[in-house]
Formats: sequence, C-alpha cells, structure tokens
Amino acid sequence: MNLPFRAVAVVLLVWALIYLPALGCLAIKGEEGRRILTAVQMLETGNYIVPQIGSNPYFRKPPLVNWLVAASFKIFGGHNEWTARLPSALAILAVAIAFVTVARASLGPRGSTTAALIWMTNIGMIEKGRLIEIEALYVSLYGLVIIFWLSFWVQKKSPWLIWLPASVFLGFGLLAKGPTHLVFFYAIVLAIVWDSKDWRLLVHPAHFAALAIMLGIAAAWGIPFLYSTTSQVAMDKWSGQLTGRLRGIDFKFLSWIQNIPRALIYFLPWLLLFPFMRFSKFADEAQQRLARALAWGIAVSFVAVNLVPGAVPRYSMPVIVPASWLLAMAYVGDALEWPRSWTRSDRDWARIVAVFVGLGIAIGAIGYPLTAFALRNRQQVKKAAAEINALVPSNETLYAVDPDYQPVFFYVKVPLKYVSQVKKLPVDARYFLVRTKNEAEASTAPQWAPLRAHPLTRVRDYSNRELVLFKVGP
Repeated sequence: MNLPFRAVAVVLLVWALIYLPALGCLAIKGEEGRRILTAVQMLETGNYIVPQIGSNPYFRKPPLVNWLVAASFKIFGGHNEWTARLPSALAILAVAIAFVTVARASLGPRGSTTAALIWMTNIGMIEKGRLIEIEALYVSLYGLVIIFWLSFWVQKKSPWLIWLPASVFLGFGLLAKGPTHLVFFYAIVLAIVWDSKDWRLLVHPAHFAALAIMLGIAAAWGIPFLYSTTSQVAMDKWSGQLTGRLRGIDFKFLSWIQNIPRALIYFLPWLLLFPFMRFSKFADEAQQRLARALAWGIAVSFVAVNLVPGAVPRYSMPVIVPASWLLAMAYVGDALEWPRSWTRSDRDWARIVAVFVGLGIAIGAIGYPLTAFALRNRQQVKKAAAEINALVPSNETLYAVDPDYQPVFFYVKVPLKYVSQVKKLPVDARYFLVRTKNEAEASTAPQWAPLRAHPLTRVRDYSNRELVLFKVGP
C-alpha cells in the first residue's frame, strides 16, 4: 500500500471512530428541526425549489442542506437521526480526504495527513459534524475551496486550475448559507497576493470565469425560486438577514464581547499550539511568507466577522480550515519552538499531536455514546412526541396550526398536515396542535358546531415551547 492509500485509510478510520458512534442516538435539537422537517416536506410535496417550515415558505437560508438531508432519507429509505446527520459527517470526511490527496503535493505526505487530523479533531468540527446544522456543510465547502485554491497556487499551476475548481465549491457555498464565506476566502487570497505581489492573478480571465461559475450555480436555484414565490418578499427577507447582522438587531453587548473568546474555543485543543509557532524557523523563505500570509488572512477575517454587531461565534468557524493548514505546516516544518526556559525535545511535539488526536477520538468514540446512554430517558422532544402518539389514533391525521419549526414533529407517527390558521382547519379534522397564543381561538372555533374542540394535553419541547393538543368531539 503506497502512502496516499495509507493516509486515506488512516483518515477513514479516525473519521469513523469520531463521527459515527451514537450519531443517531440523541434527539434532534436546535436548528436541526429546520433542516430535517423542511427536507421531509420536500419529499412529501415534491417541491425542492421553495423550502417550507410548517405552512410557510422559508426564506432565511438557501436549501442545499435540506436537499442533502432529503437525498439521505431517499437513499437509505428511512427518516431517522442517523440518516439526517450523515451528510454533515460526510462533509467533514470530504475535506479530510481532500487534505491527504489534493493538498499532498503542497503540504507533503506527513503535513497533509496532519492537517486532516487537525481538521477532524477540533472541538468545533466534532460538535457540528455530528449535527445536521448548516455549519458543518458550509465550513466544509469553504474548506474544499481553500484546499483546491491554495494547493494549486503553491504548486504554481495555471490560473485556470487555481480558480475554476475552487469556484464550484464557492457556488455551492452560496447555496448552503449565502456569501459570508467570500469574506474568509478573499481574506486569504488577498493576503497571499499581497505578499507575493502577484496582482495579475486577480485580473486574470480565469478569476472572472470563476465568479461567473459561482454565480451561475447559485442562480440555478435562485431564479426558479424567485419565479415560484413572491420575489419582493424573498428579497426583503434576504436583505433583512444581511442588514440585520450588520446593524445588530437585538444587539447584546455582553454576548458580543464574548464572540472572540468563544469562537477561539472551537479550535481547541489545537489552539494551544499557536503561541509556540515561529515563522522564522521555517527553513524555506517561501514557506515563511506563505505562513505569514495565512496568519494575516486568518486573523483579519476572524476578527472582522466577530466584531460585526449581529455576529455569533460560529460565524467565524471557516478559519478552522486555513488554521489547520498553517499548523500542519508549522509542525512538519519544525516551526514550533518551546520557550528557552523549558527543557523539552522536538519529539514532544509528535507526542502532543498524538495526544490531541487521541482526545478527539475519545470524545467521539467514548464521550458521545456515554452521553447518549446517560440521556436515553431524559430527551424532552421524544417524551413530548410519545405523549402525542399515545393520544392520537394511528388512523387519524394530525393537523399543526402555524407551528413554526417544532422538532417534536419528527417523532410523531401519524400523518401530519400543516395549516396557517385555526379557521383553515377542515371540518373533518379531529386532532390538531396549536401554539398557546392560538388556544382561545381553537376552543371557540365554529366550524365543527355543534361539536367543539377541547384540549387533551400540553407538551413542551427541549426549549420549553408549549403546544396544546386538541380533540374535536362532544
């Protein structure tokens, strides 16, 4: 077995140990409901252009993550937590494989494998890679952009090869979350171009072709989407998302000043090695300059995004990719140095890397299964769904009135239909759920007269939001 295949085998083993154990054992939570329930509706309605949350179109995010969840459900033939979260784990794997294959000529066999291991064993990616949230996919797509662009730039390939492969992943990045990844990408590109004085690369026709490909990929969904819905509403929602972050709607100073320290936590434990990096220790001047450029690109984009009034720490997670590259460069280039007062040997760095990788494996292979076992009887979403399932007969349809996104619906066994208002419930509806704000209206709704709707139970999900289950009867 030659080195590339051995490196791929190592990556596959480490990835499987960290990201697959107990992947489907914990109930869905947080934003996972938006990704999963929207995918379920896509499969049920056949509408893959306009994402929906409950009874309403969902304008806040593009649909790539929903498409991937729907594809996973279709391929594996089942709707469960494991098949829902698998796309995130596979996205992490794709970047690791790209490190040990595409980046191998630039980082070397040991450096590319080290970068892949760093990428898979930091706290941020372990957390997000085991959930079906946008960050795992979005950061991974940005990772593929950086790996392809930087690898071919280091190898002094044609500008067409430098720009065009990266542009495909930039386009899919737009379909995952929008244009934020361009801030991180061009921070790295401009830092490298500035240091190398290769300004012609920015005005090369390949760059403009790459921009056209990127926008074309996004437009392939965006144009049909605008034709399928109220375009003005969509544009208002999209612009509101952007300006809302910049203006800091609901700005909280105490949370904002914690953005940078909390964002740094995502790169633990590897963050602990950066204070020991010495650019002057790189034997090759080109390596020194590249390392400095990467450091500047990482620092500027990291600080700039975290200082935006409406930002939260996870927004800066894309810097994990170039940080993994930079730290791997420093490790294999002997650019990590102990303080002079410390008596340590260079072999200690290898031991530390092994310990950090082992820690990541322990978290995934042992920590998550133990957590799932400990919480097996304490998962509120599943408890709420079980209560609903016990009260609604299997031959009935359950209606949900203006539900927003409720993870509990993923575990409801009876057929589920959404309506926007109580008055739009059909006369043959016998069981329905409303939020507490609609409870009074539901109790007095006239469409079943002389029958009336009366509450059966109240359920709460993990975030303490309450739903009221009604039954229509005497």
